[in-house]
Amino acid sequence: MKTTNKHANKVIISCAVTGAIHTPSMSPHLPVTPEDIINDSLAAADAGASILHLHARNPDDGRPDQSPEGFSQFLPRIKQNTNAVINITTGGSPYMTVQERVAPAAQFQPELASLNMGSMNFGLYPMLKRFKDFKHSWERDHLEGSRDLVFRNSFQDIEYVLKTCYGNGTRFEFECYDISHLYNLAHFADRGLVKAPFFVQSVFGLLGGIGPHPEDVLHMKRTADRLFGNDYRWSVLGAGSNQFRIATQAATLGGNVRVGLEDSLWAGKGELASSNAVQVRKVRTIIESLGLEVATPEEARDILGLKGGDQVAF
Repeated sequence: MKTTNKHANKVIISCAVTGAIHTPSMSPHLPVTPEDIINDSLAAADAGASILHLHARNPDDGRPDQSPEGFSQFLPRIKQNTNAVINITTGGSPYMTVQERVAPAAQFQPELASLNMGSMNFGLYPMLKRFKDFKHSWERDHLEGSRDLVFRNSFQDIEYVLKTCYGNGTRFEFECYDISHLYNLAHFADRGLVKAPFFVQSVFGLLGGIGPHPEDVLHMKRTADRLFGNDYRWSVLGAGSNQFRIATQAATLGGNVRVGLEDSLWAGKGELASSNAVQVRKVRTIIESLGLEVATPEEARDILGLKGGDQVAF
């Protein structure tokens, strides 16, 4: 995995602001309302995130909301106040259909959208050992239901998202939770349905996917190197306590990083992150201490071949 010489020392920081995994009772700092999402997104961008990965939530109870109307409450204001790349999820929540999940990206035509590259067991229920009291009834059900949950991302589903969005000039953050997902991406590349450079987001430490061991990180990178050569840009996210360790390992290997309260609620052992910006600043310090530089939004656009913020529909 190589970049052009002018960007060889640059690391892209993505920030996943709220997601659909954690629930409001787990942290008072999890953005829920449109205003929360706007404020946390802008602060993360100011701290150094060049990509903002966004989900929506019901402002009353924090339940994941994949309606275009939910996204319309914050997308325009974020775009008006930052030059950061806006990345709209098509993952949504594992409990949603692919048609529901792709609707916001199809309507708003972002520069970047996430795309899960394979079906998997998606186990959130171990969090019930740590979190006992919930404000909203859906939260416990959301976690407990994952004991018998397959997050469906069939070949047909993936092709549906690609064909729905690619005509809009949207490129993808290909979320790969296991080695097989890299091979699925190679399959779609062989068919000509995806075009380089591929932005591969390797996900470590979620129950049902690849583990968080350093050898797992290396195995993912070695496999991607073999499959895609110079045609991909590698990024990582480590779930929970794995976040900063895996980010550090990836940065030393020439990769990019993702942080944010979607992936981890923590700033350190036993310390809740008071905002997404806290995590961005911490990983920025790690990157710069390694003698690397944080990519600006325009540099990220150049590295990933994005269409530009003036080409979106919001």
